[in-house]
Amino acid sequence: MNITFKDKRLEEVVNDDRKLVKKFGKLRANKIRQRLSSLRFADTLEDVKMLPGKFHELTGDRKGQWACDLDQPCRLVFVPQEYPVPVNREGQYIWKEIRGVEIVEITNYHSEKN
Repeated sequence: MNITFKDKRLEEVVNDDRKLVKKFGKLRANKIRQRLSSLRFADTLEDVKMLPGKFHELTGDRKGQWACDLDQPCRLVFVPQEYPVPVNREGQYIWKEIRGVEIVEITNYHSEKN
């Protein structure tokens, strides 16, 4: 699967082991590497659905984004590169037609204040 990043700063940190560990710590850095590796080796988003990391669609004001667990409570958040995102007749996203993602952020979105 093709992976891009929302901004150059995030891409630079994620692709530099020293910076990644410095910013996120060793445990979280390892989880980030694992999740990105899972995405890279997948052909479609469907291929990671059942892998460790609980890849899942988000809802509410984050509808259209996906996330996977890192170490609690942090998540790797991404969006499909396909536009428009493929959906079936019921409006559900078709995971097997998503072949690329853009990494948006690494965050604990449950602690966000509205």
